[in-house]
Formats: sequence, C-alpha cells, structure tokens
Amino acid sequence: MNHSIYSADRMTHLKVVVVALIAGIFVAGVGISSRMNSDQGYTQTARVIKAGAPVTTATSNSSMVR
Repeated sequence: MNHSIYSADRMTHLKVVVVALIAGIFVAGVGISSRMNSDQGYTQTARVIKAGAPVTTATSNSSMVR
C-alpha cells in the first residue's frame, strides 16, 4: 500500500480525479437546486423617493441648504 500521492500509480490518480469530479458535481447540484427552490425571489425593484419641501431649523443661524 502506498501512502504518498507522489508515488501512486495511474489508476490511483484516476480514482482520485473521478471522486473529486463526482463530489464537485454533487455540491454544484445541491447549490443550484437550493437556489431554485427558495421561496424568496431574487428580483430587485426600484423604489422612488420623492423629496419634500425644504426645511429650516429654528435653533440655528445657519442658512438653508437646497
């Protein structure tokens, strides 16, 4: 039995690559399915905020900023 990846044969390297590929596909599939099944929509809506009348303060002597 070899305990080093450097001295492993070609079949061992192939097994490691296949297992990593399957695990990556599984993780990506879980991520995509959880995003598709979420109840929360990812659409963004713009809210319009209208400016009101200018306001001055009575406790300060500063000029009104517009």
